[in-house]
Amino acid sequence: MLREGMDGFCMALADSVPGVSGGTVAFIMGFYDCFIGSIHDFAYGKRQQKKDALRYLAKMGTGWAAGMILAVFALSALFENHIYLVSSLFIGFIGGAVPLIVREEKDCIRQVAKGIGFFLFGLFLVVGITWLNGRLGGSTIDLGQFSAAGAVKLFFIGMAAISSMFLPGISGSTLLLIFGAYIPVITAVRGVFSLDFSYVPSLAFFGCGILAGALTVVKAIQVCLQRFRPQMVYMILGMMSGSFYTIVVGPTTLEMPQAALSPDTFHVSACIAGAALVFGMQLLKDRGAARSGKE
Repeated sequence: MLREGMDGFCMALADSVPGVSGGTVAFIMGFYDCFIGSIHDFAYGKRQQKKDALRYLAKMGTGWAAGMILAVFALSALFENHIYLVSSLFIGFIGGAVPLIVREEKDCIRQVAKGIGFFLFGLFLVVGITWLNGRLGGSTIDLGQFSAAGAVKLFFIGMAAISSMFLPGISGSTLLLIFGAYIPVITAVRGVFSLDFSYVPSLAFFGCGILAGALTVVKAIQVCLQRFRPQMVYMILGMMSGSFYTIVVGPTTLEMPQAALSPDTFHVSACIAGAALVFGMQLLKDRGAARSGKE
C-alpha cells in the first residue's frame, strides 16, 4: 500500500507542474509497465485481472489524490515563487534518469536503426508542443459559466491531457496551458473544495474526457510496449530529451510570465539534488529486486 501510494503521490506532483509528466516519473521509478498494464487490465481484462488491477490502482490513486490536493493548495505558490529552483531540480531529475533508462533497456538501445527515427519524432513532438504553448497559451476559458460548446471542448481537452500524462516526456499540464485550461481547471478544483458548485458541470465533462482518453490511449501504449518496445523506448527517450527545452522555457508560461531559465538563474545544487534523488530511487529499486530474488 505504501509503495503504490508513494508512486501515485510522485506522479501527481509531476502532473501538476507544466514541463514534467507523471508518465516520466513512472518510467524513471520503474513502475510504468505495471501502471499501464493495470489500467489496461481494468478496462479490458478478465474478472480476476480487473480485481487485481483495481486493487493496485486504488492504492496508487489514493497517493495521487493526496499529491494533487497538496499541489493545488500548497505547492502552487512554490512553483510560482521559486520556479527556477524547481526547474533546476527537474532538469537534474530527468538528466539523472536518462542513463538509468539506457541501462535498464540496453537490449532495446542496441537496436539503433529501429529507434533513431522514433527518438527524433519524440524530441520534436515535445519541442513542438512547447513552442505552440508559447503562442497559444494566452487565452483562457471560464469553467464557472457552463455551455454546451464549452462542455464539448472540455471533454476533448480532458482526453488530450490525460493521454499526454501517460506518455513520458509530454506534460498534461503543458497541454492544458496550450488550450487555456490550466489555470481555469486549478481554479475550478479549488472552488469545488470551497463549496462553490458552479464549477461541477464543467468539471464533470472534463472528467469524462479524462476517462475516455485513458481507456483509449492505454490500449495503444500497451500494444506498442509489447510489440514495438525498442521504438517506444527510443521515442520515450526523445520525449524526455525534448522536455529539457520545455523546462527551460517553463517560467514563460506562468500566469505571471517570467524569463526563461538561464545560466544566471540555474541552481546547480538543486540540479544535483534532482539527479541524486533519481539515483536514490534506483538504488532502492535494485535492493528491493535483490530481496525479492533471494526470497
